[in-house]
Amino acid sequence: IGYLHTGIEKNMEYRTWTQGVTFVTRMDYLSPIFNETAYCLAVEKLLGIEVPERATTIRVLCMELNRIASHLVWLATGGMELGALTAMTNGFRERELVLDVLETITGLRMNHAYIRPGGVSQDLPPGAVEKVRELLATFEERLPGYDKLLTGSPIWQKRTQDVAVLDLQGCLALGVTGPILRSAGLAWDLRKTEPYCGYETYDFDVPTETGADCWARFRVRLREIRESMKIVEQALDRLVPGPVMVQDKKIGWPAQLALGSDGMGNSLDHVKKIMGTSMEALIHHFKLVTEGFRVPAGQVYSAIESPRGELGVHAVSDGGTRPFRVHVREPSFVNLQSASAMCEGALIADAIAAVASIDPVMGGVDR
Repeated sequence: IGYLHTGIEKNMEYRTWTQGVTFVTRMDYLSPIFNETAYCLAVEKLLGIEVPERATTIRVLCMELNRIASHLVWLATGGMELGALTAMTNGFRERELVLDVLETITGLRMNHAYIRPGGVSQDLPPGAVEKVRELLATFEERLPGYDKLLTGSPIWQKRTQDVAVLDLQGCLALGVTGPILRSAGLAWDLRKTEPYCGYETYDFDVPTETGADCWARFRVRLREIRESMKIVEQALDRLVPGPVMVQDKKIGWPAQLALGSDGMGNSLDHVKKIMGTSMEALIHHFKLVTEGFRVPAGQVYSAIESPRGELGVHAVSDGGTRPFRVHVREPSFVNLQSASAMCEGALIADAIAAVASIDPVMGGVDR
């Protein structure tokens, strides 16, 4: 602890606002899309700009796919730590399918840097929507298997029920959010309570339990996967043609991306234009890439519901092209302090279950 992905917040003070995305995506590396979105929402609030509708829908689509992948890693690693090795195998098997889709959309399996201030870096490629629908169909078939494998297992029940209990009062006292809080009975989900990215227009439920133990957290996360599938399907249905980046050329990422024989890069037509026919476009392209855009002075706090709870970004601008300060309210860091309360008076073996049920990611803790 203390040496994984350190110095991210300080490094961002020496990069442009757009380059900051490359840093934040590496904090909680199991939910990079959420890191990027929370940061970009803060930058956009400072800029006072509205993101195009299609870009917002794509953000929701990618976030919920990422939530599913993150919960599957928790299910896999948590199962492994309690001896359920088949859960490990199955969890990572399904997660790979999600990463295949995210790779199709963003070009990368992790650390995407896909969400940018003003929108997303590029539109959905041909065939992406069909791949997502195929993924949903596959999950409909495979999700019941987790109930057969774990929910009905007497061993899994004994290892998780009445283990690492943290009631609602304890959660509130420690600032715990996410599935841990909802497993104690409080339906607090920022997608519902403080909506962003149009989540108030989506039809989904906030799963809760009252057991406040490892079993309840398992049940909540398993049900959240299904709710995310519902949101993804709705996002696919409401995708309408349109831009995926703000039209303000002083803010929008200048690269006209195209997929060529050497992979993703600038379209040759765009390079020809800025290099040969428009000195103004060339100067703008060069300045935006090297210096970045200016953000009005001020400070904002922007929060979203990550797979682990409230992920907030406090961004401060002094009116320049780089952040004056960016500080992240990382749910893994906050939730991790609940481990001692969960483990008090418990068996050492139950401490393993307790920490696993918190689902901490050290890249976020040590940022």
